[in-house]
Amino acid sequence: MRRKRKKDSRKKLRIFTILLLMFALIIGVYYAIKENDSEQTPVKESPTITNPSDTKPSGKNTVDSENEQNSNLEKLVEETFSLSKVGKVPNISFVSGETDWTEVNEKWGKSDRISETVKGRYEEYESHHATIGYADQTVNDIRSYDSELQNITLNEIEKTGGQPDAIRYYKDSTVDQMILVYHAMASTDLLWVLPVKTEQEPNPKVDHISLFTQIEKTPNQQPQVEKPNQQGNQSISAVVSKMSLEDKIGQMILAGVSGTTMDANANKLISQFHVGGIIFYKYNFETPTQVIQLVNQLKVGNSSSLPLLLGADQEGGRVTRLPGGLVNFPPNKQIGQVNNPEFSYKVGTLLGHELKEFGLNLDFAPVLDINSNPNNPVIGDRSFGNNAEVVSKLGIQTMKGIQSQNVITTIKHFPGHGDTSVDSHLDLPIVNKSLKELKELELIPFERAINNGSDVVMVAHILLPQLDKTNPSSMSKSVMTDLLRKQLGFTGVIITDDMTMGAITEHYDIGKAAVESVKAGSDIILVGHDYNNVVKIISSLKAAVQNGEISEQRLNESVERIIQLKRKYSINDTKVENPNINEINHSINSLLNNYLH
Repeated sequence: MRRKRKKDSRKKLRIFTILLLMFALIIGVYYAIKENDSEQTPVKESPTITNPSDTKPSGKNTVDSENEQNSNLEKLVEETFSLSKVGKVPNISFVSGETDWTEVNEKWGKSDRISETVKGRYEEYESHHATIGYADQTVNDIRSYDSELQNITLNEIEKTGGQPDAIRYYKDSTVDQMILVYHAMASTDLLWVLPVKTEQEPNPKVDHISLFTQIEKTPNQQPQVEKPNQQGNQSISAVVSKMSLEDKIGQMILAGVSGTTMDANANKLISQFHVGGIIFYKYNFETPTQVIQLVNQLKVGNSSSLPLLLGADQEGGRVTRLPGGLVNFPPNKQIGQVNNPEFSYKVGTLLGHELKEFGLNLDFAPVLDINSNPNNPVIGDRSFGNNAEVVSKLGIQTMKGIQSQNVITTIKHFPGHGDTSVDSHLDLPIVNKSLKELKELELIPFERAINNGSDVVMVAHILLPQLDKTNPSSMSKSVMTDLLRKQLGFTGVIITDDMTMGAITEHYDIGKAAVESVKAGSDIILVGHDYNNVVKIISSLKAAVQNGEISEQRLNESVERIIQLKRKYSINDTKVENPNINEINHSINSLLNNYLH
């Protein structure tokens, strides 16, 4: 009995122990699960408000923020370039060259400060971070000091806008600045003004921008002596109707002068014969200062009511005229090999800028001849190449670049000097091509340039027997009137190549040649050399009108076209200052380095 009770006790102990172990196991699993839950479920805390500036963003957020800022600046640069093409700048509604003072005054009220400069009147508006410049009462300069614009860097400007058309520099006691010039429209420039870059700061930020428009001044506003016969705002036909026969003939002459100063003969050309303009050659130019002196002497000495055309063959390559150690451009042949229209436009822009800086207003360029004859002794590398498409495309862009500087262009040598084997300076070349053949090659660049707004066409001394058996192009009605005027639709000014060249003087009397040329349709007779040649041509033309060979109405047509051209480009006899050779060379070097290296 006792043994049986003992056995039961042991059995109960085992059961108890098993239950105890099971209980312990269950407790252990429970706490293990609870601990695991506490690790995976965050503890809720009472919300606290923190200052954003006390919290540093993660690396990713910083990169995103910088990328967003860069993207915004890039868009602002694009917007600035885009708006400049319609005369505007960001965040300002006024239009450079159009808005007048009353509209600015109505919208912005009285300015904080007014200053007068030689360039015009400037009014500052501090609350708008802007300065508005005026030519008379018209806005012609919008300067923005907007803080967002001031975050833009040099690299960002050039990344979007490419290399500038020109770079200028300005330094005084307080600033040392570089000015990137981009041509926005024909007479409007977008200027980015920044500190000059240094080793310490190779990528400076913008100080301000300026959108500047060159506005034609009416004659009584020009800073020059009022001339007795000033035209005012008369219609062109009214001006012509009051001109003497001698004055009309004078306007149709572009004459060369012999020296580097205004001698007695040069003085007679402008004060007695009232020639319409002067052509300069390399022997007329010695130094920049001398050129400016000569140009200003001619402008002051001009007693005609009409200003002078002042021109030179500034083609680049081997045909250049300007002095002073200017960096030369590569010949057109090399530009043709680059075959980049933007490069051609910028070359044209700087050619025009050079001439304007020296006080000239007419460039006998670009050459639109197609160099189809490898034996050609006169064109050669002056041509963009032997391909009509390349010559057309690059020639037109060069032309537009020159025009962007308010300089008149001359496309030459119509109807094409590229397939000649004789130099017309020495003798008369003959090109035995039909009109159909000319239209398939030589005429293509000229026709396209005419359709793109060419100002002046220079007609070559070339005999084309299939168009005119007797007369060279420069004396041919078939070429100048029938082909150039009627078929190609040219309404601008026709000028002859130099009538003192061997192609004319070896075969014709120069006076009679000039008469035939005017009868055939030319507007300006170019007489590059010898004062006596000018006198003879003027005398021959006067006699031809008096004996009825040329009608005075025929002269009127040419003179009206010449006046129209001078008015279109706001030609005037205002004196000019010395050019900045260093600035011009810097711009040329920058351009060439960007496209040729």
